[in-house]
Amino acid sequence: MSTSKILVRDSRLYVTFIDKDEREHKVAVSAGDNLLDIAQANDLEMEGACGGSCACSTCHVIVVDDEYYDKMSEPEDDENDMLDLAFGLTETSRLGCQIVMTKELDGLKVKLPSMTRNLQASDFTPK
Repeated sequence: MSTSKILVRDSRLYVTFIDKDEREHKVAVSAGDNLLDIAQANDLEMEGACGGSCACSTCHVIVVDDEYYDKMSEPEDDENDMLDLAFGLTETSRLGCQIVMTKELDGLKVKLPSMTRNLQASDFTPK
C-alpha cells in the first residue's frame, strides 16, 4: 500500500508594520486585504479618518524597501493629492488604504510615521 504525501502550501502572506516606537509587528494576511484594514484589525495606530475612501492622509505609510515599492501600481491622482497633505512624506510614501496585498507583496515592510495630519478632501470644499 503506497501512501502519497500531499503538500499543503501556506497561502498566508505577511506584512510587517514598524510603529513609531520602532517596534515591528509581523502580521499574517490574505491576498486582497488592504493595509488600513489590516492595521486596524490588529490594533496598530493607523487612523483612517475617511474610512479608506482615499480622502485623507491618516493612513500614510512609508514603504521600507524600494523593491516592494516598485512592485506596486502607481498611485492614482487622488492618492497623490492626499499624500501631499501627509506628515513626513517620502519618495516611498503611500496610503495604506490603497495598498492591497498580493503574492508579489508578501514580506512587505512599512513604517508608520511618527504623526499624521487629519486633513480631509472635504476640508477644502468652498464654503
